[in-house]
Amino acid sequence: MPDPRDRRGRRHPLAAVLLTAACAVLAGARSYLAIGQWARHAPQHTLARLGLRPHGVLGVRTPPSTSTVRRVLLAICHGGLADLLGTDPTGTDTIAVDGKTARGSRTHTTPAAHLLAAVTATGRTVTQLRVPAKTNEVTAFRYLLAPFDLTGVTVTADAVHTQRDHAHHLVEDRDAHYLLLVKGNQPRLHAALRALHWQRVRARYDREHGHGRRETRSLRVLTVTDLDLDFPHVVQASRRPCPVPEAVYWTSMSCQGRAANWWWAVGWLVLITAM
Repeated sequence: MPDPRDRRGRRHPLAAVLLTAACAVLAGARSYLAIGQWARHAPQHTLARLGLRPHGVLGVRTPPSTSTVRRVLLAICHGGLADLLGTDPTGTDTIAVDGKTARGSRTHTTPAAHLLAAVTATGRTVTQLRVPAKTNEVTAFRYLLAPFDLTGVTVTADAVHTQRDHAHHLVEDRDAHYLLLVKGNQPRLHAALRALHWQRVRARYDREHGHGRRETRSLRVLTVTDLDLDFPHVVQASRRPCPVPEAVYWTSMSCQGRAANWWWAVGWLVLITAM
């Protein structure tokens, strides 16, 4: 593995820095700061086994600092510490890709950090990366999943990733499947799917109990391979109702103010899949 650092100023071997981070994570470290603390408290014989060189007349081995570990991991791993802590996706059936803006990460000089993550169906994080400020989730999608074997895996994502390039990449280049949400960012596809004869399709109903209420969900699925939809490798489309909150205002009897009540209107979620 090539060392991404400049040759000048290297104090610690690349393998020693990576081994230090790996051992700290195995010992329970879950942040760069915790890795640095573990390295500072490691005894000399441990640092010697990690491959750190002795310095000075006394031959004292100095561990890599927190900032050194952070720089090396971000240069080697796409997701930095998230790749080191992440779950191996081998054997999983589904990977969900989603992005969130980290609360409290905005400063007076830098925008808020927007993170794109890949998560398994059991809720374990595979990897995570920070989306550069001048780009968006769409451009980071391939970069996020590049290190992993996605053969036979179904990748799910929200409407922002319903892109033809993503579909081509997943099916043709990675031998994977996709399940994508269709909204207004694909107006022609969205209109074509909504115009299908969904009322003629027999619905499947699932009933659940939770959070003090009973929920009944319906799902309708259509095979769309013969409909010449303008989207690559699409095989099926599904539609299910989605509750959408609507604020309904009324005037009180005394006409001195307004009270608000939330009602649930029924919207629709339309999804497409390559399976």
